[in-house]
Amino acid sequence: MFVNYNYLIIGAGIVGLAAAYKLLEKKPGVKICILEKESAEAMHQTGNNSGVIHSGVYYKPGSLKASNCRSGYELLLTFCRENDIKHEICGKVIVAVSKNELPALNLIFERGNLNGLNGIKKLSKEELLEKEPYVNGIEGIFVPQTGIVDFKDVSKKLLEIILRKGADVFFNNKVIEIRKENRIVVITGQRVFETDKLISCAGLFSDRIAELTEGIIDARIIPFRGEYYKLKEEKRHLVKSLIYPVPDPAFPFLGVHFTRMINGEVEAGPNAVFAFKREGYRKTDFNFSDTFSSLAWKGFRKVILQYWKTGLGEYYRSFSKNAFVSALQKLIPEICKEDLIPGGSGVRAQACDRTGGLIDDFLIFERNNLMHVINAPSPAATSSLSIGGYIAEKIL
Repeated sequence: MFVNYNYLIIGAGIVGLAAAYKLLEKKPGVKICILEKESAEAMHQTGNNSGVIHSGVYYKPGSLKASNCRSGYELLLTFCRENDIKHEICGKVIVAVSKNELPALNLIFERGNLNGLNGIKKLSKEELLEKEPYVNGIEGIFVPQTGIVDFKDVSKKLLEIILRKGADVFFNNKVIEIRKENRIVVITGQRVFETDKLISCAGLFSDRIAELTEGIIDARIIPFRGEYYKLKEEKRHLVKSLIYPVPDPAFPFLGVHFTRMINGEVEAGPNAVFAFKREGYRKTDFNFSDTFSSLAWKGFRKVILQYWKTGLGEYYRSFSKNAFVSALQKLIPEICKEDLIPGGSGVRAQACDRTGGLIDDFLIFERNNLMHVINAPSPAATSSLSIGGYIAEKIL
């Protein structure tokens, strides 16, 4: 028995939920359903990040990341205020610890200004210490727009609203087949659905869902696990807001940093190690199919050859708490091993092209009556309502 819809969305992470929310906002009464293989919303990337509301300071002006982050930032804050979702605009500092980091710090400052971040400020060492008294740095940038929120709270409210507006959400429904007939037929282990238009926001499995309709595509999702520690309660005073290092411009990760969370805890991390399972949150998690899929991709083998030294350093920090502490001490020298307790972990879906490029921008494939969001890296959660609006406009 077919269940018929105008729009079907695969994935109940924050991007899929935001797409449904925006569709219903633009076209009230339209018949929408969301399919999710897990038992609840926001179970993976959305629910395992550190809850930073990103300002857009890092991103190349004119990129989808930059434009969606800036517009999504405003939409997210409005949504939080209108729905009484706890959040805080606390600002953050980006810290240069040596002179060779100053050119990259200056580039970030220039990008921030080009992206319209009013009020960002260069900080001298003395001004840096006024913001974060325990930080080690020679110069810095203060970004007043950065904030914190629990994106699970945002997702829960989005789900509540779209259900109230008449959408259907089917949990525990893993998509196993998609057929393109007169309409699109989507088959899960439990039901068969028929829809006029399909939107895939499948996160860590976005490439595999895309291949159900397109065959082999020119990008492969490579999972990277980020592992965190938390500061003991008596050491949380060492971090007043958010403290970030100057990132390596060639590597699409921000480096280990300190994040004050909306619940008052302080996270330290993450590292970034290749995960041997797409949803592998523990060091021991392994899936042969996922591992083979990554290693068989020519582009990822090129990444390994290019970044093997960086990768070994990340793995060393993963297994050595002393090495992790050493990396944190570059920012806050007073941190010691006893100050840290195990935190959580998350897995980032990083798209890699055939040439070995780690795709740093949003990658959205659209054709006729379907759309695949293949790459939605950070700041996807901050940008979710803007991305949802983009999806809704295109698919409508």
